[in-house]
Formats: sequence, C-alpha cells, structure tokens
Amino acid sequence: MPVLFGKAMRRQNPTPNRRDLREVPMYSVAEAAHHLGLPRATLRSWVFGRKYRAGGESRLSPGIIRRPDPSDERLSFTNLVEAHVLRALRVEHEVPMPQVRKALLYAEQELGIPRILISDKLHAAPGEMFLKEYGRLLSLTVAGQLAMGQLLDQFLTRVRRDVDGIPIRLYPFIAPEVVDRGVVSIDPRIAYGRPSIPSKGISTAILAERANAGERIEDLADYYGLAIEDVKEAVIYEGSRAAAVLYEGSRAA
Repeated sequence: MPVLFGKAMRRQNPTPNRRDLREVPMYSVAEAAHHLGLPRATLRSWVFGRKYRAGGESRLSPGIIRRPDPSDERLSFTNLVEAHVLRALRVEHEVPMPQVRKALLYAEQELGIPRILISDKLHAAPGEMFLKEYGRLLSLTVAGQLAMGQLLDQFLTRVRRDVDGIPIRLYPFIAPEVVDRGVVSIDPRIAYGRPSIPSKGISTAILAERANAGERIEDLADYYGLAIEDVKEAVIYEGSRAAAVLYEGSRAA
C-alpha cells in the first residue's frame, strides 16, 4: 500500500488506497512514553483517561489524545507530536487536566482548530489567542503567559513540518540538563518510526545496545560512518530513557 507525505506526493498518487504513515498505529503507550521521556502512567491517562472518585462514586476523566483506530491501542506518530506539545502545556506547569481540556475545546469551537496541538497555527495569531485563553483559565499573570509561550516555543521548534504544515519529524529532548545538537529524531519513514539518526537510518536503540555490550563509541562511529558526538548523543538519549523507567518502577514499588 502506498504511503504519503505532503502535497506533492498526494498529487503523484491519486489512488483511493493511500495511507499516511503519520496516522498509522505503530507505538504502544510504553514505547511512546519511552521515546518522549514521559511517565507511562501520565501518557496512558492522556490517551485512555483516568478513573477517580468523587462524591463516593467512581468516575472517568476522558483522555485528550485520540488514537487513529479506536480498536487499536497503539499510537501514531501524530499522537506522539500531540503528547510532546501537551507536555509543554501540562507537565511543566502541573496544569490540571480539566483546564487543558477546556483550552483545547476553546480552540476547536471558538478558533475552528480541532487538533491545535499539531497545528502550525500555534505559531500564528490563533496560537496567541489560544495561549491567552489558556492563561486566563490558569489565572496566569502577563509574565506567566510569556513564560508559557517561551516554553511552548522550545517544544514547537523540535517539530519539523511538510509543505502543508503537518508534522513530519520530531526531535525529542535528549536528557535533562543536556543541550543536544538535534541529532536524534523520530520520523515514521525512517527505522520503522523508532528514534534514530536519520542521516544513516540507524536506530538509537541499536547503538545503545552495542555500546552497553562493551563496544567502544569510537568503533561504533567508524562502523556506521557517524561522528563520535552523534553516537554519544544517541547513547545518552537511550540511557536517560532507561534511567527514567527504573525511577518510575522504584516509585511504583
């Protein structure tokens, strides 16, 4: 089945059986959380909702991220981008989910943007209106709104888009307190959508596995034709994810 990206490719292939790789289910919640550096429980609640008790009754707070196929629990690349941007809006400021949901509903009903988390309009006037409403819901000061906007920009600059403004590649954060060089990316066309170094199509997991098995970084760089710093960044990326899983497990124990 042919796969598509961007307006030019749609013109070349007008057949009705087209599939856009960005909307194909390919990541379990655990895999997506690993790739983005998010706690699995957090991402699961964003996708499937979260049960809570109120007034002695069990209730469900619905999820925010909609999977492309309701019968398939896996997430798409587009869902990864939504979670990446949602992290800037919620996790970094510990914003309650109902407030996030109200802001997204405002974008859909008042601004006419149904999936603003992946929309390139976040960079334009509608994005400013959305952030203003978001700040109002959170009772943020003007300074707080500016800080939120700057944080959001840091996340949005890591999303590359096609000619239609639709996300095509995501550069995840490597590790806390690490200034990365934009070497590692997630692209559904490369390495089966797994984090990789796109110039060579080699997944970060493979590099980390070989490094952890005792191979020297310099030898791996030579073998794959990569810069030593590229290999280091890939290994640090995978190492930070592994450490996060261990930490999450210790908290749950």
